[in-house]
Amino acid sequence: MNLKRQLHKIYFIFLCLPLLGSNSESKNPPKYNVLFIVSDDLNCDLGAYGHQQVISPNIDKLAQRGVLFGNAHNQYPWCAPSRASFMTGLYPDQTKIKKLRLSIRQTIPRVVTLGQRLREENYHSVRIGKIYHYHNPRDIGTAGNDDNYTWDQTVNPYGRDKIEEYKINTLTPRSYGGTLSWLAADGTDEEQTDGIGATETIEFLDKFAKSGENFFLAFGLYRPHTPYVAPKKYFDLYETDDMEIPKSSNEYLKTIPQAAARSVREKRDQRNLEENLAKTIKEAYYATTSFVDAQVGRVLDKLEETGLDKNTIVVFTSDHGYHLGEHGHWQKRTLFNNATRVPLIVAGPGINKNEKIMTAPVELVDIYPTIMELLGVNTPEFVSGKSFAPLLKDSTARVRESALTELGVSVGYEGRVSGYSIKTERYRFTQWGANGLLGFELYDHKFDKEELNNLAEDESYKFIKDSLYVVLSERITEARKPPVGLEIVASDPKELKEPKTIHSQPK
Repeated sequence: MNLKRQLHKIYFIFLCLPLLGSNSESKNPPKYNVLFIVSDDLNCDLGAYGHQQVISPNIDKLAQRGVLFGNAHNQYPWCAPSRASFMTGLYPDQTKIKKLRLSIRQTIPRVVTLGQRLREENYHSVRIGKIYHYHNPRDIGTAGNDDNYTWDQTVNPYGRDKIEEYKINTLTPRSYGGTLSWLAADGTDEEQTDGIGATETIEFLDKFAKSGENFFLAFGLYRPHTPYVAPKKYFDLYETDDMEIPKSSNEYLKTIPQAAARSVREKRDQRNLEENLAKTIKEAYYATTSFVDAQVGRVLDKLEETGLDKNTIVVFTSDHGYHLGEHGHWQKRTLFNNATRVPLIVAGPGINKNEKIMTAPVELVDIYPTIMELLGVNTPEFVSGKSFAPLLKDSTARVRESALTELGVSVGYEGRVSGYSIKTERYRFTQWGANGLLGFELYDHKFDKEELNNLAEDESYKFIKDSLYVVLSERITEARKPPVGLEIVASDPKELKEPKTIHSQPK
């Protein structure tokens, strides 16, 4: 009888073991959060990228905690098209957004944006500051594009930089966002719009640490976009005389297609700046970069203080790069590396630390599917980007052979001309007009990282040019495919009417 009971007991345990094991194994792994930090008009002049002059200790520290990409590029070097692209995972030829004052719902109303997709997965989706396009500084403090779709909550900081606009130095009177302008401001970091944004982001981190709620927290800074405004202490970090301004002659313009030449001479008031003025402006940009770095540092310190860093993926980037006199140009809107290349750093649990991947091409359009893969969330079928998550654990992995960027330029009687450019590990190849009808550019980064020697007509590079032409043609074809399952309702959308701006100054 005792033996029978023992056999029954053993049999019962044997039957239950798989069930117990199944329950144990089915426990859901911890859900990661996402802190998405987007700067505005920030190039790769940062310590982490090897720049010897710019002071950026907090961004440098983030790079030590994760993976830095040295060959990351935007898909359109202008604010609105770029931001619409990386928030949807689609190319500008698919979003149809190539102007500033457009909403993605005007062209693809059924698209599911990055923040919207995470809302569907019960993440608390929050925007603080600028993520989609705002006219900067005019629209500071106002509601954002796509708020009701993408975000559960939004915060629109409005600081002293906006209130004291009248103090700003500018090349064009009463124009601050579209031209070079700057101010060494009075007051503290916390009084500036981005300082207020950092404070609000910190408060959300405290709330999430207490509630345990999963979040997608997007902190969008308005700087270093013009006007370059930062407290005076950041200007004191630099000496004006130490600024070096690249030289460029009109003879150089004869070596590149007309459309490329027009792109780098687009703004008349920014051509051939007097050297001391140019140095002052460049110092202001670097001072504002260091101010941005400090706000990023405040947020990252809070992430670590709360312990959320152990369960949060941090993505830091910018909407596009920026010229500081290179090619005789200031600001963005070219197809040179200065405007297409962006800082991109990803850190968090399970991601390699202190890794620099300098050659593998990646695109901003890839951020959407990468975040999805890291979170274990299904990527919508329409997304065109490719996840670079494998590179975050294996620096030898590759997901792309090239990074694609597009730009439209007005060229005299030709009207508006499209240019497309790819950056491979070694080369940049650009075509202007359909099939390159208006010219080509080819640069070999092994010998010419500044992209000043156009090799498109060099016979010794003919094979390279022909090969890259095939690659670029294929990339353009892919980028023009209609997004799966999304109806395009406007192929040439009209920009929203610009509001009348009234500038007032205190008496």
